[in-house]
This record gives sequence, C-alpha cells and structure tokens, in this order.
Amino acid sequence: MRQLEGYLLTPAGFVMGQVAFTDTIQAIEGQTIEGQIVEGQTVKGDPAVPTLPAQATRLILPGFIDTHVHGGGGGDTMDGAAGVRTLAKFHAQHGTTTLYPTTITNPWEKILAALTGVKQVQRETGLPDIPGVHLEGPFINPAKLGAQPPFTLTPTQGMLEQLLSFNIIRLVTLAPEIAGAHLAAEVLARANIRISFGHTLGSFQDAQMLASIIKNAGGTLGYTHLYNAMTPLTSREPGMVGAALTDRDAFAELIFDTHHVHPASMLAAFYAKPDKLALITDSIRASGHPDGESELGGQRVFVKDSAARLADGTLAGSVLTLDVALRNAVAAGLTLAQTSRALSSVPAAYMGLTDRGEITTGKRADVVVLAADLQVQETIVAGQSIYRAT
Repeated sequence: MRQLEGYLLTPAGFVMGQVAFTDTIQAIEGQTIEGQIVEGQTVKGDPAVPTLPAQATRLILPGFIDTHVHGGGGGDTMDGAAGVRTLAKFHAQHGTTTLYPTTITNPWEKILAALTGVKQVQRETGLPDIPGVHLEGPFINPAKLGAQPPFTLTPTQGMLEQLLSFNIIRLVTLAPEIAGAHLAAEVLARANIRISFGHTLGSFQDAQMLASIIKNAGGTLGYTHLYNAMTPLTSREPGMVGAALTDRDAFAELIFDTHHVHPASMLAAFYAKPDKLALITDSIRASGHPDGESELGGQRVFVKDSAARLADGTLAGSVLTLDVALRNAVAAGLTLAQTSRALSSVPAAYMGLTDRGEITTGKRADVVVLAADLQVQETIVAGQSIYRAT
C-alpha cells in the first residue's frame, strides 16, 4: 500500500496528514487546520471557504475531471485510437485523471469512426480514465457553428439508436431550438445521457421548454462552454446565458483560459452556480505545442499568445490544460478549494461519477500532487502513478 503525505484537500477542508491507497483511498489521517471542519468538529474560521496554510509546500488534491476535451499533444479524438491515446497521455501530465474525448461536427461516418476509436482505448491502463464520449455536434444550430465545421444534422430516431448502440456516449451537446431537438432530448435523457445546450441561437423560452422535457425524462442538463456560442444575457432578453445562470439544477461548463471568458464573467458564473460550474479545457490538438498553424475538424487553426483561432479570427477551442485553469481561477479570486471543486467534485456530480471527485475513504485513488506554485508533480489514477514530473 502506498502513502502520500502533505496538505490534503478533503471535503471538510485542508488537512495536514497522510492518505494511504491501493486503487481506492483506504485511510485519511491528520490534524485539523484552523478554520476548517474536520470529521464533524467545528473549529474557528469559515469552513465554507477553507484557506491553505502559508507553510504548505505539497498539496494533494482530487484528480481533475475534463468533460470537454477534443485533443492535446498533437492528438485529436477524431484521429481514432492513436489520437485519443496521445491526448490522454498529454492531459495526464497536467493533472487530469478522468476525461471525455470530445468529437466535432463532421460527416456522420467520421463521427461513428471516432466513437469506435475511443472504445478501442477506453480500457487501456496508464491513461486517465475514459468513462465515455462527449458528442459535440452534429446536432447544433448551423447558424451558430463557432469553430465547428458545417456538417450539422437533424437528429432522427435512427441516428439516435445508432449512437446508443455504441454504449459509449455519456454527454451530447444539443441546440434546443433545432428540428428534432425534442426527440433527441427525450431519447437521450431516458438513456441516462447528459444533455448540454450549446452552439445555439435559442431563446430563454427554448431552453426552459426543453429543460422541462429532459427533467421529466429523468435526465441531467448542462450548458456547453457557458457564454460562448450561445445567446447572451441582456436586460430584457435573458437568452441562453440567463437560462443557465437561473436554473439551479443545471450544470454549466466554462473555459477559463481568459480568452473565452473575462475573469469577472467567470466569477459571476461561479457566484450564481457555485456547486454546478465545471471548468473544462475544450482543448485541441495544438495544446502543448508552440504557437503556429494547427488543425481542428479539417480546418486550419492559428495559435498565437495561447489563443487558437480560425483564419477569420473565431476562437477555435483552446490550448488550455486544467492545471492552467486552476492557476487562472485562483489568480482571478477563487480560493484553491473552490477551484478544486470546479475541477473535480462538480464534474463528477454532473456525470454521475459517485466513486471519485473528492479525497475520502472508499473513493477511487484519483489524485493530483501539486507543488506550492500549483505546478503538477504527479498524477495518480486508481492508485497507479501515470505521470511524475522529472
């Protein structure tokens, strides 16, 4: 049995102690840090916003969970098994212990081939865990593509059944205003697949109507990369952003590379949905590579100053990793504990992963070890070290 020692971020706050594990966490030992609640004992301070002791040099946090990641390290979900393997290994270096390879709007046959590729890699060891796929497109609004290629489709019963037959799709981005959206929402929700509104010109009312169908079918609702590729919140038209921020049951993704979302907008979203906001990367194959030309869905992409754009200037995914998102969010004003929850326990709850997302006895030993400057030192998945900084 292996032991890690340092400042542990548990559901009760920071504890200076030890965590022992094989594939699951066996024990947590330590002493209380002033300002926390540990094992039901109240001490001075505000337990809702735990603070890290100044002398902390080794931090042990729950592993990061990325529900929206196209690529990284030169690999892309649409490449098939080799691309998924490459992107997974890359994001392991940045603290990701669970990820959902994400497709892009492409011809139908290429999407199905990508699903086959993910299935081939899904059970391999030495990688972040891959519970399934995030299907981003083709069921989106052709007038709100963002950086998606123009291969949108109207969902049909036959298409939905074909997708379900793979038994690997766990999350689908859907524009609620398109033809066939009601059918897709009901079929997917009843199959326990999460539905996320995105790449949409839909109104607040469109969101409310389809949200009702999803909830009545026992489904879980989210919003794809909040603020981006959706109708904005204004004084008289709340739009899709307003729908996301006012629905207390709905989760929302957010890309916090500081290019997609202003720090103040990130904080506003967090304050509106502190237990429902999940940080994601929306990373593309160029992540981890120097500035220059790359590719997304068959389109030329140009990376400069940590932003990826199409030739017309449209943001094209990101080159973000979740450890950078962590540092960005802390720099913007969130505490380390608040940010960690947005990277771990919230996405775990969103995807129904009850076995991970926090450091507590009986959960999977999915942890990331950080230095005091929040740089990743080690990534551990189910007790197995899959990355260690040299």
